[in-house]
Amino acid sequence: MKLYLYIFFILSCFYSQTALSQGLKFCGGEQSIDKRTSYDVFKNSSVVFSNYFNIDFKIALYPAKEIGYILRIKNEKSDKIYNLFYDGQGSSFVFKFNEEGRSSLITAELNKEEQLDKHWLRMIISFDLKSDSIRLTVNDRVFRAVASGLPEKYYPIILFGKSDHIIDTPSFAIKELSVGNNEKYIFPLRENEGSIVHDSKGKALGEVLNPQWLINDAYHWSFKTSFKSETVAGANYNVRKKEIYYFNRDAISIYNVRSGETRTKVFDEKCPVNLALGTNFIDTKNNRLYAYEVYHNITDEQPMIASLNLDTYQWTTESTERLPRQLHHHGAYYDPSTDKYTIFGGFGNMYYSKNFYCFDLNERKWSTLDGFSGDKILPRYFSSVGYLKKTNSIYVFGGMGNESGEQVVGRKYFYDLHKVDLNTKHITKLWEIPWDKNNVVPVRGMVILDDSCFYTLCYPEHFSKSFLQLYRFSLKDGSYEIQGDSIPIYSDKITTNANLYYDHQLNNLYAIVQEFADDVSSDLKVYSLAFPPITADDLTNYPKEESGIIVLIIIGLTCICISIIGYLIYRRFVQKNKNSRNSSQTLRMLNNDKERIDKPNSIYLFGEFTVRDRNNKDITYMFSTKLRQMFFLVLQYSIEDGITSQRLSNLIWPDKPEDKVKNSRGVTINHLRKALGELDGIEFVYDKGYFKIVLTDECYCDFVRCIQIISTGIEENREELIEILTRGKFLRSSDQALFDTFKIDMEHKLEPVLLIEIEKSFTTEAYQTTINLTEALFNIDPLNDEALVFQTKALQRLKLNEEARIRYQAFVVEYKKTMGSDYPHPYKDLI
Repeated sequence: MKLYLYIFFILSCFYSQTALSQGLKFCGGEQSIDKRTSYDVFKNSSVVFSNYFNIDFKIALYPAKEIGYILRIKNEKSDKIYNLFYDGQGSSFVFKFNEEGRSSLITAELNKEEQLDKHWLRMIISFDLKSDSIRLTVNDRVFRAVASGLPEKYYPIILFGKSDHIIDTPSFAIKELSVGNNEKYIFPLRENEGSIVHDSKGKALGEVLNPQWLINDAYHWSFKTSFKSETVAGANYNVRKKEIYYFNRDAISIYNVRSGETRTKVFDEKCPVNLALGTNFIDTKNNRLYAYEVYHNITDEQPMIASLNLDTYQWTTESTERLPRQLHHHGAYYDPSTDKYTIFGGFGNMYYSKNFYCFDLNERKWSTLDGFSGDKILPRYFSSVGYLKKTNSIYVFGGMGNESGEQVVGRKYFYDLHKVDLNTKHITKLWEIPWDKNNVVPVRGMVILDDSCFYTLCYPEHFSKSFLQLYRFSLKDGSYEIQGDSIPIYSDKITTNANLYYDHQLNNLYAIVQEFADDVSSDLKVYSLAFPPITADDLTNYPKEESGIIVLIIIGLTCICISIIGYLIYRRFVQKNKNSRNSSQTLRMLNNDKERIDKPNSIYLFGEFTVRDRNNKDITYMFSTKLRQMFFLVLQYSIEDGITSQRLSNLIWPDKPEDKVKNSRGVTINHLRKALGELDGIEFVYDKGYFKIVLTDECYCDFVRCIQIISTGIEENREELIEILTRGKFLRSSDQALFDTFKIDMEHKLEPVLLIEIEKSFTTEAYQTTINLTEALFNIDPLNDEALVFQTKALQRLKLNEEARIRYQAFVVEYKKTMGSDYPHPYKDLI
């Protein structure tokens, strides 16, 4: 048996690369025609098949564009063409296999909800050249049709996505592509750049236009959306409903990671808990979100735990019990099988905690877990906690603290892992590893899928402008690997936090980063990473052509291992004698925080300030506060002649003497030039006594483009303007008085244009455009009556009465909060 395991280990080394996230994503009708993806499988080779051949691949379907042609199959020796058409607009996935221009041969209809849970669909198109028949297999369902006149030999030209005059294509991705019969061409599709597609032997056989290589999604964290709350808020991920929640006492924003859509629900009654940290957890079994605080200084009895029904959005007070002290950055996990929520560690009142506290959802009480034997876990906070059902054990990793638990003693960083066996209440210290890098702390949660490793995000919390990185640690010995690129995080406040979630159906990791500026207001950013994640070396390590002998070795080892595994599975099946075999309607939402594809060489000032380099990597973290100040000021004045050195210095360093200003200005300019050097088509120049930003067409800046559209007339560019404005408020995250003039000037340019376009779009019955434009106007003036009237009427015209009432109610809440009085116009007056 040891020999077999050894062989299996060798084989796993050969396959380590092929196990990585890989595939090719196609841009469809959501993009302009010249940006849609086209893939010619045998562009650089001519192949021929006799008797039969199969086109076998896995496909993922995206909601951005849900109708169009997936692929076409031509024949070099014939004019007959076949195509596969997809329609996912209704409650079903419909695939039609057609003889192009003549008739539909096969119609395959599948339940959408069932297939979405699988994410990837297995699809096989089989041509039987002897019996003149075609078979379409989607997962386990088989559909057949007669196809008279199939030739004895087929010279296929296989085209995925856009081809020739066929430009109506959906948004989808493919992976694990193979074509052939006994002679099979396998395409791993694990390129990370370029237009050449290689087969499994490293031979360049195909070409692709406008590719999006999925392997990059396993290394580069993808920004999905952001939210902002002026009051204390909490966040979480509901893996069952595929939803990110961001809530405060007044409302909850819900972002669906699958559709990219966001909606907001204003509560009929406020959350009973006076939120201080916004800690929370989700009971997916009963579809409830629990908001809790462990401690308040107020002596009066008040709600400490409340649950939100995620169907009705009504709050219920669950408990008024509090713990002895505040517990910042405690770790936690929820066990749905016992309806118990357990927390560990934390910091408060100048003490680090080493206790486990458990809240029973049924008894609605906290209890202290004690009576543990074995190793001791020293008092700490900033620990990462996970639960593994297989071993019924809690795992506690890292953090900061000390032996006594008293803050005045000083703190140390821990790089250790403890296993808490809940069956025996025995604690085992599995390992402690040396650390010679910058000290880091993990986030609250870990992803632990089996008994081999766990994933968590770590970051140096002692820097204001810090960054999160994904670590994979071995449970056995603590060896680790950093995977993926970094996520910026501003960690000045103790309330700032982040968390990591895994969705096994979507094969994605999700990171949510909540940054507090003043311990009350916060911003939430959501990122995703394809699973399994990869390292920088994995990203660039594309295998070259392999010799035939290596291929034979791999095939041989594969056969051996498959035989062994098959036997073991069969034996286990016989011994156990077991054979084991859950509709919600999607709500249409109109919020514009949907998934956007940011461009390389781009700078965005609307919404969250974002900079993408020439390789489309997010490099916003390179722009410190001073660099942003200088960049915004110079860009503002570049609309005219630029800004003088003296004026620039007076604005950024108003209280510094000239000799020190000169040095600071020079350093900041050098750093800004270095950051802008990561993009093409933009320069920071000094000309005739003025600093200015010079852009060419290579570099996109939404502010500059917005000014161009407004200046030249927006009739032909209305959709582009809407796309710019719906990113969010101009310079949303830059609250310094330094930029007030910049913001006011921009808003004065936009407001009259928006009012005209809102009325024009409503008159022409372009109601969706009306809604988008009113949202943009609300970013400038949240209490604009005209925007409210037009938005309400547009929603009514679209028969979205409930949505209209929800938005009216949100407006009324904001009006009272700002003006201190009730809004004078009832809802019925607006209809």
